Amino acid sequence: MDDEIPDDGAIVLFDGVCNLCTGFVQFLIPRDPDGIFRFASLQSEVGEALLAEYGLEDHDLDSVVLIDGEDVYVKSGAVIQIGAIIGGIYTLARPLAYLPRRLRDWGYDLVAANRYRIFGKKEQCMMPTEDVQARFLD
Repeated sequence: MDDEIPDDGAIVLFDGVCNLCTGFVQFLIPRDPDGIFRFASLQSEVGEALLAEYGLEDHDLDSVVLIDGEDVYVKSGAVIQIGAIIGGIYTLARPLAYLPRRLRDWGYDLVAANRYRIFGKKEQCMMPTEDVQARFLD
């Protein structure tokens, strides 16, 4: 399985049954024309292996995780770093990193705790379309 996991670029782990989370991935894909990001659901074997490799195996499934080289970001930190990588207007989120992480993650957790109720839930993980399937690691 390790040969399936690239060591270049950045990997976004997401809740594959969450409509908000899969919508976030679908938002990222067209804003990443260079294919910097690879994707895997937290529920997949690849996702679980990456969580274990980075010491996040006890991590709950209500967070986006960004693995960028040796750096790992979760929750609001992941979203801010993803915005910085995408560039353009999305770098405007960068000053949020100066807020205390507890405060940032409180807002993130509030949305995460209600995401299924507000945005719904899929019965199975999203299936990527053929044109972007190579960027998915599961």
